[in-house]
Amino acid sequence: MALDVAALSSCTRCRLSATRTRVVIGTGPNDAVLLLVGEAPGRQEDEGGAPFIGRSGQLLFTLIEEEVGLSREQCYVTNTVKCRPPANRTPARDELEACRPWLEAQLAELAPRVTLALGLTAAREVLGATLSMSAVHGRARHLGDATGIATYHPAAALRDPALVAVMRADLRVVRTFLEAS
Repeated sequence: MALDVAALSSCTRCRLSATRTRVVIGTGPNDAVLLLVGEAPGRQEDEGGAPFIGRSGQLLFTLIEEEVGLSREQCYVTNTVKCRPPANRTPARDELEACRPWLEAQLAELAPRVTLALGLTAAREVLGATLSMSAVHGRARHLGDATGIATYHPAAALRDPALVAVMRADLRVVRTFLEAS
């Protein structure tokens, strides 16, 4: 399925469409070698129309630039669901399923060398992870011709600064796979 941006922009497949300000599709170049997938837009993203534009995004892109050597403009950034869940709650299973075709279309069209899942929800949706984040982070998985890696969501690192070192180590794994391909 090709990504139909017009259809996605007016999507009403789930109840999140009733409470969103806008659909947050994603940003970045279509030929990005690194695709970042988060959980869902937050308040700032819902208002601003782009993923990871708040404090979490600032931390994330500082770490990516320092550990991987890529700027935000060189990465494609999206989420598992494209609309903000009320009160920033975790998306429900039916909401994830309703948005899955959009995410799959993005993955197919973008064909990045490495996909980095940010947080457990993204790791489950993109990598098929079934274990805890502590068990899956930093480990590479095959995604067809690409590599998938999970790390903690930057919001978790804002709450627990010890996770910044873990994210840095996971991002060095990303860099290794980008340099090897």
